[in-house]
Amino acid sequence: MWPKLLTKWYVDNCRQLPWRLDASPYYTMVCEFMAQQTQINTLIPYYKRWLKQFPTVHDVAKADEDTILKAWEGLGYYSRARNLHKACKIISNEYNGNVPDTYDELIKLPGIGPYIAAAIASIAFDQPIPVVDGNVLRVVTRFLGLSDDISKQKTKDMIQQKLVPQIKTVDPSSFNQGVMELGALICTPQNPKCPNCPIKGLCYAFNYQEVDKFPVKPKKEKTPHYTVVVGIIKNDNDEYLITKRKKDQLLGGLWEFPGGKVKDKETYEGALARELKEELSILPDITTKLCSVKHAYSHFKVTIHAFMCHSNDTNIQLASADDHQWILIDSFDDFAFPKANKVIIENLIAFNGCIPI
Repeated sequence: MWPKLLTKWYVDNCRQLPWRLDASPYYTMVCEFMAQQTQINTLIPYYKRWLKQFPTVHDVAKADEDTILKAWEGLGYYSRARNLHKACKIISNEYNGNVPDTYDELIKLPGIGPYIAAAIASIAFDQPIPVVDGNVLRVVTRFLGLSDDISKQKTKDMIQQKLVPQIKTVDPSSFNQGVMELGALICTPQNPKCPNCPIKGLCYAFNYQEVDKFPVKPKKEKTPHYTVVVGIIKNDNDEYLITKRKKDQLLGGLWEFPGGKVKDKETYEGALARELKEELSILPDITTKLCSVKHAYSHFKVTIHAFMCHSNDTNIQLASADDHQWILIDSFDDFAFPKANKVIIENLIAFNGCIPI
């Protein structure tokens, strides 16, 4: 009964999102890769730009990694972009550009786990395979009154199994998107709009007034914070030194200003001098502080202190980077940088233009 109520509500009330208005298996795949750990409103402009630049799987496959990362720049979690690139290469070469139409084939592709495989299989190919994401976990635990810890894989597996007989009674695409849409619009983490819910009459949490008790998950541990220093190294040709992170690192493949973490009892300048010596085998002159930037990642936070430096040393030996380049200030837009480095670049441009920061 409730799957029909849910899917009817979804058809009548779903948001008119780009990938729903103009659907294809490739579009669904791009959307699902981008949607991981990202708010819908944030990804929409990226999604539109991506499809304009890469209208087909073959276009992604033919692009080099730097082009892919530049297109993804600012969206974060860059391993998603690299995996999407790898997946498209396989699809282009082995499936003639057609996204595989079964869960078992999809899950073999790089970056595609159980959730994305189920999403593509159900939304693009109408296979009755339930998806389980944060929205689904919240909706189902409230609806069924499940007090199991949703951070555990066995709980996610159990919930998926409970949804299997339900998804088989209705259109799989509308069911999966309906549960997720309900979680996004009605059954929200805080202040859920229960009176507007199409399945409230059957909901355990609503009927027993225990909505705030679900879902059950462990308390968050304190987020670590690191202090980082980086050098904005300029030479006499007005070029700036940037380095490329190794592919197996966080933010792998992106460009950045060289530097690293400050150790206990180190001054910022002392830490920067040590890091540049260790990472580049050079000792630039550290002249003045440019700015400080705070940034949060999924599991830690950083405060980055950027310093203007000067060096003409060309004997650079990289210890933990894949590449380096000296570039002019108007070339920064040609390279993909992490978000925090983009803020530093904005400060650098303002500094060069003598605009107060």
